Amino acid sequence: MKIAHFGATGNVGSRIVAEALQRGHEVTAIARHPEKLKPHPKLTLQQGDVNNQTDVVRFAAGHDAVISSVKFQLIQPRILLAGVAQSKVKRLLVVGGAGTLEVAPGVQLMDSPGFPEAYKPEALGGREFLNLLRAENELEWTFLCPSAEFAPGQRTGKFRLGKDKLLTLPNGESKISMEDFAIAMIDELETPKHIRERFTVGYWPTKTIA
Repeated sequence: MKIAHFGATGNVGSRIVAEALQRGHEVTAIARHPEKLKPHPKLTLQQGDVNNQTDVVRFAAGHDAVISSVKFQLIQPRILLAGVAQSKVKRLLVVGGAGTLEVAPGVQLMDSPGFPEAYKPEALGGREFLNLLRAENELEWTFLCPSAEFAPGQRTGKFRLGKDKLLTLPNGESKISMEDFAIAMIDELETPKHIRERFTVGYWPTKTIA
């Protein structure tokens, strides 16, 4: 597949790019400093701005799917959605945030007691983006949320998928590595099971993972 990836040089973005390339996909990486990525025969680097609709249309056109891993505080989602729609690309996958996942019926993690204030602006941006996607009727979007603890780690391929609830281990921890998150993202790209849905990924409660 041909993938246009906005935010490809970030921590999670670079791992999604690596996973896609490893599986033989062609990736166009669009970022302000795309040169941060290592050269690869199937990787095309483009300098562009996700908040410029002209750039979104120009770099998304001709691809099978668009992935966005741009931080919510740095993106204007309406511009991205309009640009992708104008480019005629139907498939859009977005790296979501754990803050919008439910920890109790009707209670999102970001609204629970003890949620760090420093993380709220980003979480609010994720909520806004998800709400805009849910009102979108043309794009075949997917919003993949990580677990609460989301950091670089090992690529194990051993994880479980959920829908709207935060996945936790018996000890209360909720975690997924960026490498395993990237697997789940490209799995969804290759075999869509969550069209116009949000879903999440987290580890199983096993001795080797917990």
